[in-house]
Amino acid sequence: MEKTIDENVQGTTLVVEGEETNKRNLYIESYGCAMNFADSEVVASILATEGFNTTQTLEEADLVLVNTCSIRDKAEQTIRKRLTEYNKVKKSRPHLKVGVLGCMAERLKDKLLDEEKIVDMVVGPDAYKDLPNLIKEVDSGNDAVNVILSKDETYGDISPVRLHTNGVTAFVSITRGCDNMCTFCVVPFTRGRERSRDPQSILTEIKELQENGFKEITLLGQNVDSYLWYGGGLKKNFENASDMQKATATNFSKLLETVALAHPKMRIRFSTSNPQDMTLDVIETMAKHKNICNHIHLPVQSGSNRILKEMNRLHTIEEYFELIDNIRKINPDCSISQDIITGFPTETEEDHAATLKALEYVKYDFGYMYAYSERPGTLAGRKMEDDVPERTKKRRLSEIIALQRSHCQFRTEKHVGKIQEVLIEGTSKKSENEWMGRNSQSTVVVFPKENYKVGDFVNVQINDCTSATLKGIAVSYSDNN
Repeated sequence: MEKTIDENVQGTTLVVEGEETNKRNLYIESYGCAMNFADSEVVASILATEGFNTTQTLEEADLVLVNTCSIRDKAEQTIRKRLTEYNKVKKSRPHLKVGVLGCMAERLKDKLLDEEKIVDMVVGPDAYKDLPNLIKEVDSGNDAVNVILSKDETYGDISPVRLHTNGVTAFVSITRGCDNMCTFCVVPFTRGRERSRDPQSILTEIKELQENGFKEITLLGQNVDSYLWYGGGLKKNFENASDMQKATATNFSKLLETVALAHPKMRIRFSTSNPQDMTLDVIETMAKHKNICNHIHLPVQSGSNRILKEMNRLHTIEEYFELIDNIRKINPDCSISQDIITGFPTETEEDHAATLKALEYVKYDFGYMYAYSERPGTLAGRKMEDDVPERTKKRRLSEIIALQRSHCQFRTEKHVGKIQEVLIEGTSKKSENEWMGRNSQSTVVVFPKENYKVGDFVNVQINDCTSATLKGIAVSYSDNN
């Protein structure tokens, strides 16, 4: 699935300043991709008006919500283990209510109530505005389920609280759902059809973020390149729009430029892109505006045309390479990252060799690589036999990871000797005396703290590197402060 999973933040539960008038505590834990973490902020915002403050202490909670991922079986098993931990707390707090949100809730629906007796409430990703009613239902002693997928819900009218943030960077959702029916992916079934958010509500949210001191935003969607606003409605219905709606529609490149021009001091990133939908005008817009970061996450999944077809990826590897060549030509400083699935049903050694060849061709800056995991409900799960042995999957995955690691080193070394702008995000994990931030290409940079602070844009002389991290010394503030 084209959603990067940051393993370092799985299970994160953060707290925001509460209201004295709120008398109940909400403990919300998030798993999966950035979309889930952004959704948790929407949920916390909705429940703040219903008398709930957030807490990081499970034993203080009156309501526990876990925002779930269904991308792999391992993700769902993690949730089930967490539910047993909640059950231990419930024994000493019998009034505690537990709800499962997100993709796992949407996939299993009310079966979760039977399988996990501790669960009181099951809420799909389009039903969060119904949480006040669902909570009233469970407070009265009943189970509650709402997993209805919407054709128009974008939560554009909700101003999210910022739970999972350093106060410097934030996610801004611009689309929901996905129309790309990749055979390995459960997202179209758990998040529904694709629809885009009103550009004005996006601009309003970004303006509020800037006024609150945020310096960087990531425009977020299952497939941001598919963004298309023509007054509301599903993307698939655009062909039925009026001539006026079509003439005044906003696509992703227009949205990207509008945001860049409206907030010239705000760094802009976006994720995730799909090769079949990315257009050259997006790359040209990136190259034209200094505040749009030079990084594209462009999942390839496989280097084999036969496997790409089995995956229902609507591009060939040759078309993918042509897109890569155009990115390099139009924006030579742009870094590119990937998603790859190895061991997809029927994958042969020849198919695997084609993936290794694709890695060699592109030499990605970094990537997210997984062995295929069959997901119930997907076309691959229903129609294809998971016939590649686990031992073979693991061996192929290790070969892919080893090659990618060498390319990470190759790409990272190219930054050494340069002065690059870095946005300070926090203290380095390895040293209290160093700051950590990222350059435009999304590579982590560490350097001595000196007198700089979180949120500063700093010019850093890059002197050394590992395969994943740049090391340097700050030489000045950048002109972006």
